[in-house]
Amino acid sequence: MTEVKNEKSPTKKQYFKNFLKYRFLLWELIKKNIKLQYRNSILGVFWTFLQPLLTMIVLTLVFGGIFGRGKGMVNYPIYLLCGRLIFDFYSQATKKAMRSVVSNASIVKKVYVPKYIYPLSSVVSTFITFSISLTVLIFVMGYFNIFTPQKVEITPYILLAIVPILILLLLCIGIGMLLATLEVFFRDIEYLYDVFCMLLFYMTPVFFVVEDMRLSRKMEMVLMANPLYSIVSMFRSCVLYGQMWNWNWFYYSLGVSIFFLIIGVFAFYKKQDKFILHL
Repeated sequence: MTEVKNEKSPTKKQYFKNFLKYRFLLWELIKKNIKLQYRNSILGVFWTFLQPLLTMIVLTLVFGGIFGRGKGMVNYPIYLLCGRLIFDFYSQATKKAMRSVVSNASIVKKVYVPKYIYPLSSVVSTFITFSISLTVLIFVMGYFNIFTPQKVEITPYILLAIVPILILLLLCIGIGMLLATLEVFFRDIEYLYDVFCMLLFYMTPVFFVVEDMRLSRKMEMVLMANPLYSIVSMFRSCVLYGQMWNWNWFYYSLGVSIFFLIIGVFAFYKKQDKFILHL
């Protein structure tokens, strides 16, 4: 009679070794995710450029007359595009990571690979398409600087825009792994998170300027508690306003991102052995 041994999850010390061992599989999953995203599309990866551009145009036409004339507004279309790109990356990365383990259930049941590879590959593949879509921002800034009087001053601070992007990447990995864990046990979390993302969109200054809303101090504090508020504001400071960000935004967003990264990794590590019983 053949003895069946339960395969235990690796210890914390083995995680880094496993990451190096399966790095080629991680890269293959990343490439697969990118290809599947545009598999049945005629324009393919071109939608990475076209979608944020069309969204910017539509939202500018809808909200430009209301929010685009506030004091200190340098260029509303670029203001809008910066916020939209950041929020879209967060939303898409966390949603794909949430579904990653469940959607790969057949592989998880048959082949052993570190399960964190699935949400990690989803976040990284979304990060790659997000990085490509940033060329749209460069194109739009070039257009306004060359053909319109609404010029955007480009300073060396623009190089620091990578900092809020990396903080956002940490946040997406942490929340993505937490959601992937919850999704295995509670499938309703997918629908609840869709509603949450809609609420989060209106709590993030994507198309509006908080200072021009004349909100109460308590309401402003509620909006600022959203880490995406700090990340979007840091990104705009570097790209749109050409100046250093508020360090309070940096410390808060980094602290929240590290917190969720620790919580997400810990929850995933503790519950991953039980995944196969619920898939």
